[in-house]
Amino acid sequence: MKLMYINGKFTNGHATEEIQVQNPATEEIIDSIPRGKPEDIQEAVQAAKSVFDSWRKMGSNERASLLHEVAGKVHEHKEKIVQLLTLEEGKPVAENEEEVEWVINTFRYYAELGRHHRGSVLTSGEHSQFNFIIKEPYGVVGCIVPWNYPLLLLAWKVAPALAAGNTVVIKPSEMTPLTALYLAEHCFNHLPAGVVNVVTGYGLETGEPLVKHPDVPVIAFTGSLATGQKIASIGAPMMKKLHLELGGKDATVIAEDADPEIAAKAVAYAALLNAGQVCTSTERVYIPRRGGAKFTEAIVEHVKSLRIGPGTDSATDMGPMIGDSYRAKFEKHIADAKSNGAKVLFGGGRPKHLTKGFFHEPTVLSDVNHSMVIMREETFGPAVPIMEYTTFDEAIKLTNDCMFGLGAVLISNDPKKIKQFFDDVKAGTIWINDPLTDNYAGPFGGMKYSGGARELGEVGLDEFREVKHVHWDFNMEDKSYWYPYGRE
Repeated sequence: MKLMYINGKFTNGHATEEIQVQNPATEEIIDSIPRGKPEDIQEAVQAAKSVFDSWRKMGSNERASLLHEVAGKVHEHKEKIVQLLTLEEGKPVAENEEEVEWVINTFRYYAELGRHHRGSVLTSGEHSQFNFIIKEPYGVVGCIVPWNYPLLLLAWKVAPALAAGNTVVIKPSEMTPLTALYLAEHCFNHLPAGVVNVVTGYGLETGEPLVKHPDVPVIAFTGSLATGQKIASIGAPMMKKLHLELGGKDATVIAEDADPEIAAKAVAYAALLNAGQVCTSTERVYIPRRGGAKFTEAIVEHVKSLRIGPGTDSATDMGPMIGDSYRAKFEKHIADAKSNGAKVLFGGGRPKHLTKGFFHEPTVLSDVNHSMVIMREETFGPAVPIMEYTTFDEAIKLTNDCMFGLGAVLISNDPKKIKQFFDDVKAGTIWINDPLTDNYAGPFGGMKYSGGARELGEVGLDEFREVKHVHWDFNMEDKSYWYPYGRE
């Protein structure tokens, strides 16, 4: 059993039960973790709070060096981390290698950005005055991390939080906690005790106590809209800083000028990466009515060529879904679409050659519309639902006809359409011809019900800093505008 990491030590804490961690490709048990309790959150928060003052006052050069050392250790352990990540989460090795590279470079990026600047100087109203802005850490940050990118989304929170001078308590998903604990053991172990803590367990027993804790002023969460709304309802009366990255229902629009083969590959990657279990997965595809058949044919043929299997197999293009309940939800979306007139052009079932694991065929559907669940709610599975549009204005209207606004993709080289698309589509990230590619310096986050948080870039650092304005008058003298008003 892998133990929790609290105040620089591995401990079973107050747990009296274990949680088994399952390999989604084989359904075998990989390992187990403690089923943490609220008392474990209390101890972790106390440890993080106790070391906060010394961590925030540490010189920026020293703190940057420690974060660079995290990156160096992740690089040193990359092969083992990728292997463990593949076992507990299921993505193909190639996708997990990319995830770990993102972790390394995220810590490197924020190690440097954290000492770049911590405020700005303002033009003062009088010659004797000095006005400046200081950006300060909040204190203890609660980082609640999902299962689909358990290390990347951990790094996107932890690296900027630490660089800003905060300390952290991490609550990983109970389905993918092993890599977070591995990082604690091998990559965070040089940090002062209490700066990083990892508490395992279920949401009600560890996640909710973390959100409710009065000494945790910031909650950084990535996950479902429903859970985000619950966190908001708890945090709002406590005036917490809520950093919420919630659901998505991203659209890809294929313009008439797009090359069908290129568009097919772009759509397949955007929709089927990590078996469609990405918050920015393409979950709606809009193709032009005129010439649309050639796009559909190309997409179907390309998806047919993809190989499904365990992520540990180097030949695998798409791995399993994370669990049986998630696959069942996906199958309900497919069934609803079919019962309402959608046609399955490819896939639609579980692969017969894989009797173990939570696999599902990538499924291409046509004749879908916005009355179907698969075009309205987050599906989080390997589906490519295709709907035709008549005009480009209609395509934009369809793209915006959604409660979420995380990202959107356009495949086109028409500059007028491209400008209209990024001007008119309400989404936090717009990808043109290169879906699901992020930039360390470019802020990532959503609009509407996707939440207002931003990760990456300087904006991502500022999510973990609060602003203080200092007004300093060099002259300690009686001011003419002080009482009494009636003096000469």
